[in-house]
Amino acid sequence: MKKEDCFYLGKIVKKYSFKGEVLAKLDTDEPEVYENLDAIFLDLRNNLIPFFIESSQLHKSELLRIKFEEVDTEADADAIMKTDLYLPLDLLPKLEGNKFYFHEVIGFTIEDVNFGKVGTIKAINDSTTQALFEIDRDGLEILIPMNDEFIVKVDRSNKTIVVETPEGLIDLYLE
Repeated sequence: MKKEDCFYLGKIVKKYSFKGEVLAKLDTDEPEVYENLDAIFLDLRNNLIPFFIESSQLHKSELLRIKFEEVDTEADADAIMKTDLYLPLDLLPKLEGNKFYFHEVIGFTIEDVNFGKVGTIKAINDSTTQALFEIDRDGLEILIPMNDEFIVKVDRSNKTIVVETPEGLIDLYLE
């Protein structure tokens, strides 16, 4: 399994018991979706290794308490501390309407209600306060904030996102 075929689920943050149980902080708004997994991939030295789950349950709502098979001691748990957790992309819940996962819209066309076709989404920049669509318009980069108020429609069948940006925003890049 390669990282690009997976999504980041969270990170093991601390030990829970002397029997090898660990607590994982999940990067999700709906942790309960991941309460009954059979296995999770752990990123150990840049390799995704499958670990089978003996039992798991939500702990204090945002943490998942996990007992992995063959992780039976504190030393075993220490060996996987601070490890990132991944799951295959096909386990992501399907999103509807104007909600989308960042990875799923790469390659989509952006169209502005007033401007017309803007270009193709080449990346999502989420390192800033507000995530940005990075759009390629014939070699020119255009950045549009991923603001719910700007997104009119996500058309998955035509791989298009329709936006309505403030007047002049796109023109700033074309001058």
